[in-house]
Amino acid sequence: MRKTVLIAIVLSILILVSAYVSLVYGVINVNFTDVINTLFRIDPSDQLDLVIFDFRLPRIVIGALVGFGLGIAGTVIQGVTRNGLADSGILGINAGAGAAIVIFMLFFQGQMDLTGWLSIMIMPIFGLIGGILAAFIIFFFSWQKGTFDTGRLILTGIAISSGFGALSMYISLKMNSSDYEMAAVWVSGSIYNANWIYIISMIPWLVILIPLILRKSYLLDLFRLSDISSKGVGVPVEREKIKLIILSIGLISACVSVSGNISFIGLMAPHIARQLVGMKHQFILPISGLIGMFLVVIADFVAKNVFTPVELPVGIVISMIGVPYFLYLLVKQKQ
Repeated sequence: MRKTVLIAIVLSILILVSAYVSLVYGVINVNFTDVINTLFRIDPSDQLDLVIFDFRLPRIVIGALVGFGLGIAGTVIQGVTRNGLADSGILGINAGAGAAIVIFMLFFQGQMDLTGWLSIMIMPIFGLIGGILAAFIIFFFSWQKGTFDTGRLILTGIAISSGFGALSMYISLKMNSSDYEMAAVWVSGSIYNANWIYIISMIPWLVILIPLILRKSYLLDLFRLSDISSKGVGVPVEREKIKLIILSIGLISACVSVSGNISFIGLMAPHIARQLVGMKHQFILPISGLIGMFLVVIADFVAKNVFTPVELPVGIVISMIGVPYFLYLLVKQKQ
């Protein structure tokens, strides 16, 4: 417990440092005094308010929330499937949620403001439907003789991800130019359009779903045993697995609705967390969330500054790290 608290403190410091660096460095650099004066309304200026409150701070907060949600969701998916290579992006759940959101955008194109309250609150629900559909298809084809087949799970997930990705691209090409640009954000995975409405719309999902997942963390420890052993201690395995999958898909949908298809956070964060705090999910879940926070915040800083004046989607930067890490895990698991 003491080790976990210490690691959580170190990760929190890293997140705060990353957030501060992302806040002060950019096309317009600001110093520490400017940040303090702006945040605490000491001699504020319109220019600094625009840079900090409208552009940078919402982006940092969205990145942190998305990373936290995807890190926890990835831990749940790996625990339920007993597969260390499972991730919401690799398995196609992100792509399914994203495709549903793109369909929503096509259905309402020109009829409503897609950055307004109504659409932002509805989009996660559409994402939830798409994510559940993708998960159902994946688990249906991966289920064999009462257990998940690891090989089928990965192959089916990759196929479903490619299929939903192609569907999203096809639908986005049917949109008008302005809606197409917005749809492209979700397809590539980017938080450059972050705002405070997005943040407020995400918070209820996180506040409700994450405590429910943490309460069931002991089940993820039991799922490391065989299903027969878990049933032997009185756990309704299949019912609890479905509940946890739906909770994780709800988290993924809330994240995808504001950030698009960001993959590999749910793959990397749980592995790093297990190396740091051991195998108890009571500790893995929060640490995985903090690691996801740090990864997205630092990746977004790289995406918007390293390649200036071109800005890369944060999803691409994370994939640059995630793909080699996935291959490393694949080789390690094979050995």
